[in-house]
Amino acid sequence: MIKLNLKENKIISLFLQIGEMSSSDVHKKMAEAGEVFSLVTVKRALTIMVEKGLLMRKGFGRATLYRVTSLGRIFFEVDARSYIAIEPDKRYGLKGYNFELLKALPREIFTNSELKSLEQATDDYKKKTKELSPTIHKKELERLIVELSWKSSRIEGNTYTLLDTEKLILENMPAQGKTKEETQMILNHKNAFSFARENKNLFKSLTKANLSQMHSLLIQGLNVSKGLRKHPVGVSGSIYRPLDNIYQITEAIEDLCFLVNKMKSIYAKSIIALLGINYIQPFDDGNKRTSRLMADALLLAYGLVPLSYRSVDEKEYRDAVLVFYELNSLIPFKKIFIEQYEFAARNYAV
Repeated sequence: MIKLNLKENKIISLFLQIGEMSSSDVHKKMAEAGEVFSLVTVKRALTIMVEKGLLMRKGFGRATLYRVTSLGRIFFEVDARSYIAIEPDKRYGLKGYNFELLKALPREIFTNSELKSLEQATDDYKKKTKELSPTIHKKELERLIVELSWKSSRIEGNTYTLLDTEKLILENMPAQGKTKEETQMILNHKNAFSFARENKNLFKSLTKANLSQMHSLLIQGLNVSKGLRKHPVGVSGSIYRPLDNIYQITEAIEDLCFLVNKMKSIYAKSIIALLGINYIQPFDDGNKRTSRLMADALLLAYGLVPLSYRSVDEKEYRDAVLVFYELNSLIPFKKIFIEQYEFAARNYAV
């Protein structure tokens, strides 16, 4: 796991906005930004960043140029809200799929202190749920399913309220004034989560088969094609355009499965599965829903608490995902993941 210091983060920010630069260019741009460093200091910093794998160097002598690597992008700390506030056509992010991104991800993306916090949350959760009565367990499980189904659907634009969702799931009472598609989306979340919980052994790893199965459950009755998409898709509000070739999509999914399954911690497996599925957009529709439920399925398979996203700010969530698309930085979404995991551990007992 790499954590950038302030100077390294500022340097990477310059490279993301400008592209290739010489050490003199970096020195000049930093000076223009009010960062007073000598050229020698800048050169030393660039050398260290090359050694860390954050930058790539090409050429020799005065012709030496540097550019940011995918690893540098991954750990770049960015204010997602400020970046997304820029009009799409004026943003400095990538417009297409970065074929080096998945390969660049290290086996662990959380710092030791982050892992310690996540493990503490897990320990507290397991102690709390160790001797639950069947009645309390049933009620807690129902509450989590309701809140997950509501919030995940709401992120997709579903207008069901939390109370509407509770009545639908617990009393089978569809809300008046809602479309059949909105109702079906809620019920599909319930069914997909229940399937993952009842078939934990199927989700010990990420595979093309269980990913497709999860997607099928989530798009049941919604007039969405099953299987990997064969046509281009766009991303609303983003300059990023996912892969549009089914052979490349298939290969990207295989790469993602390999990567997720070799990650060291289950927390890393879960978040990378979520972001990776979002990034590849392998299906015609339902990608984000599938990513959230697959991430939860992995957590459930290892006895960890699933995320409901109940307390997440929807815009903050979307901004963090878009930053991963365009800048390949996972830092904003990692913050959300940690917050939502700790929230789930405190508030549920399933």
